[in-house]
Amino acid sequence: MTAPTLTAGRDPRFDHARRVADAVLYEGCALSPCRAWPARDQRHWQFGALVPPACGTRGAEHTYQRTECLLEPRRGATLSLELRFLHAQRGTVQRLAADGQFEATGSLDAGDRVYVPWDEGVEERVELTLPVAELAGDGVSLPFTRPAQQQTETVSVEGRTVGRLVRNRERVDGVLRLSTAELDGPYAVSRLTAVVENTTDWPSDGTAAQHADALPRSLVSAHLLLGLSGGSFLSMTDPPEWARTAAASCHNEHTWPVLAGEHGRADVLLSAPIVLEDHPRIAPDSPGTPHDGTGTDETATPRAAAPNDQHQREARGTDERAGPVRALREGTGTAAQPDTPWWDPAGDTTVDPDHDRIVVDGREVGAGSRVRLRPGRRRTDAQDVFVLGRTARVEAVLHDVDGLVHLAVTVDGDPGADLRREEGRFWYFQPDEVEPLGEP
Repeated sequence: MTAPTLTAGRDPRFDHARRVADAVLYEGCALSPCRAWPARDQRHWQFGALVPPACGTRGAEHTYQRTECLLEPRRGATLSLELRFLHAQRGTVQRLAADGQFEATGSLDAGDRVYVPWDEGVEERVELTLPVAELAGDGVSLPFTRPAQQQTETVSVEGRTVGRLVRNRERVDGVLRLSTAELDGPYAVSRLTAVVENTTDWPSDGTAAQHADALPRSLVSAHLLLGLSGGSFLSMTDPPEWARTAAASCHNEHTWPVLAGEHGRADVLLSAPIVLEDHPRIAPDSPGTPHDGTGTDETATPRAAAPNDQHQREARGTDERAGPVRALREGTGTAAQPDTPWWDPAGDTTVDPDHDRIVVDGREVGAGSRVRLRPGRRRTDAQDVFVLGRTARVEAVLHDVDGLVHLAVTVDGDPGADLRREEGRFWYFQPDEVEPLGEP
């Protein structure tokens, strides 16, 4: 295979697809570091990771992803590609000892913030543009490397150095392979194959500890953006009738391609390790970018899941955007003053998620009740398709600061239900999106 040349700059046609990918893949990883709390953050990185070959034999993780899709390129068309993934970066904390040396510590108090060890994601991109004609036959192969790095940052309190932060990034190697094959038939249709593989040479005996250490050497949430300068991609979800057989013959592994441009366009494709519909979009009432720091705003979070003051200080230690969490004064709709005590779920006797009950269609519903899910009365997304009509168990009744009620549920038959309960990762529906079935 020949080696293509990297492109300079970012393709503006991918802007919409990037926003979608940020929302459904990064989930705030790029800008919201993972600390020791809550329990869900301790496993936050395992979504769509391509691990080194030495760790890809356990079955739960993969070393590569394979995309196959159909395209109708015009003569002389070029293919633009952007591989995006998160490179896990581990941060450690060191304090300044009496002898003037820095030593590792599990916590460093710096007044309004507390520094603790954390993991965060740094976005990496591999971009290229080349003629579609060059992909015929053996196609092209592009090896890429992201070198190991270390950065240090001094921590000072009132002008006095008290410690430092050390960020370490491990080396990651990979390869991107592209090829096309023209299909027989009356239409000028080709099958495009794009393989992304982690080739990092890192020895491991497969133990749990070493498997966890493989994460900094993984391509986390790896996905592809593909664009045609002339011609179009065919939908793999709903191909035209004449192309259904060809679409069914495409072999996609650990990823799924969808049309990702604006409605009416078919020149952009997003291939990601999550099932989406064609032309996915961000909800119009989204407050901003999916990882702009609004996740720490209490007005956007059920009260039962809100962080306490210590957690806020730790958040500010690893993310400058994590300022004081905003709360609303009851009945005023205005922002609380900085000296207002943070709401403590354990001390608020007006709410009890485990025992509160509400009335839905004339029947009481609370923790332990069974319901049938009926999402979509106000707005819905692709994920709701998988649970529409399914039965579920109510785990808690949650009240947010706007006075809305949310039912946290686990879906019947979900093999990960116990893990969801342990981590507090539930499906959330409002009362008019469920149909009461009774107690267990």
